[in-house]
Amino acid sequence: MDSWIEGWLGQPRFAKYVSACNGDRRLALELYEWNIALGQGMMRDIAHFEVALRNAYDLAITERWNGKTHWILDANSPAIVPIWRVRSHNGYKRGTDVNYLNRNSVDRAIKKCGGPNASPGKVVAELSFGFWKSLTSTSHEKTLWVPFLNHAYQRGARRSEIEKVISTVNTVRNRIAHHEPMFDRDSYPAQAPERVLEDLMKIFYQLAPEAAKHTSDTSTSLEILVTDPRCGALS
Repeated sequence: MDSWIEGWLGQPRFAKYVSACNGDRRLALELYEWNIALGQGMMRDIAHFEVALRNAYDLAITERWNGKTHWILDANSPAIVPIWRVRSHNGYKRGTDVNYLNRNSVDRAIKKCGGPNASPGKVVAELSFGFWKSLTSTSHEKTLWVPFLNHAYQRGARRSEIEKVISTVNTVRNRIAHHEPMFDRDSYPAQAPERVLEDLMKIFYQLAPEAAKHTSDTSTSLEILVTDPRCGALS
């Protein structure tokens, strides 16, 4: 009996894999292990991309910042100053500060890194992928993209396309962290592993081409991807 699998993974979680394997529980367990291995490979690639992203953004802003302190610590930084936008919620229009979450994230990072003695480098490294993703949003086009962040990319890069890719990568990163199935292309077609990896590398090569090549050359994600145990082919 293999009822221990449900006790370990939970019945609803394992049921997704059993269904994907047409009721074959042995194959379902193999698929689960494959999914974990794929997630680990992708997380490594995403981690390399995340470090390149935050360092490229930090450099692009720092080189053009005229404040008296590092931009991440400056109270006038466009990454944290209030930016008010009018948005509709349940039929009502309300003013929303789109930098509210960013400001809280930076404040927490500064506190964790030593408060008044926090170094810019430590704060930059402490901030989440979600923070860096937000800097490329529509709300920051005039305050961050035009004067600073577009310089991190090759000429002609489109903010909207970059935002879309980074947002998808961030979503996939979170799904992997919660051990969700990456093979479910029907429910998440835009998050298909091969597509995410391809789009990620296109941006990575713009930000840091040598690091991107190293990541691509040493990645195991695509090798794992083609070993889907279901009939030796991807569904």
